[in-house]
Amino acid sequence: MMKQGIVLKGIGGFYYTDTEKGIYECRARGKFRLSDISPLPGDHVIFEAAEDKTGYLMEILPRKNELVRPAVANVDNLFIVASTTEPVTDPFLVDKISAIAIHSKIRVILCVNKSDLDPSDEFCAIYAEAGFDVIRTSAVSSEGLDDIKRFLPRKVSVFTGNSGVGKSSLINLLFPEMQQETGSLSERIGRGRHTTRKVELFKLYIDSYIADTPGFSAFDLTKMNPLNKEDLENAFPEFSAYLGKCRFSGCSHVKEKGCAVLKAISEGRIAKSRHESYVRLLGDIKSRKEWAQ
Repeated sequence: MMKQGIVLKGIGGFYYTDTEKGIYECRARGKFRLSDISPLPGDHVIFEAAEDKTGYLMEILPRKNELVRPAVANVDNLFIVASTTEPVTDPFLVDKISAIAIHSKIRVILCVNKSDLDPSDEFCAIYAEAGFDVIRTSAVSSEGLDDIKRFLPRKVSVFTGNSGVGKSSLINLLFPEMQQETGSLSERIGRGRHTTRKVELFKLYIDSYIADTPGFSAFDLTKMNPLNKEDLENAFPEFSAYLGKCRFSGCSHVKEKGCAVLKAISEGRIAKSRHESYVRLLGDIKSRKEWAQ
């Protein structure tokens, strides 16, 4: 009997696939290996089901997006958990990951955690004015938890954040059944000891799943739609009102005269820190392309 489901995780050649009738333990047909395709958490698949809740994956349905690291497909929401108190999140990492997500048509929700220690007004204002959904959160006071939950129904949502920022503590509070391990912050080196090493989807309710993923350092560009120079300006939503209004076509918005984006920065309508991240990402893209030649 053929069934359709969503892959929750893959372990040792077995793919645990969720359906309306429960979870099936499936193996993948050899044709996937021959075509260099590996099922990912988040994949919608067709499989041949047996009565004992085992099966064989027959087809991976088309993906709308795919991340390389963390290896997950068909993501709807990306929750970026950040902090302005120890450890302080590097804004560039937020900007890099959000650009990747926006380019992949993934909604970005910025959770500024540890609001009980620092309200992070300036940091929140930068991203709210840039067009992001911003939620102040705290695993101590439970601030923001209900705001997070409203984004979850009938979506695949991924959580990420730099080590020690409290991402897993938030997830534990939101979804106690997941019980992600947390690590204490090392005061000596200012880094969290805990690192989430695998990607697994957890079902919340019908068609609603979340995943805790490796930290920022593990994030990589998308495999299906790698970010390039032409796409980067569109991955910064606050640029949109000024694109096409520069004096010269093909403006890179770095130092050109008559650049509408640079004018907006000088007038305080675009945050300087966001533009600095854009310039740095543009340099990374150019370096990668030159290296590949």
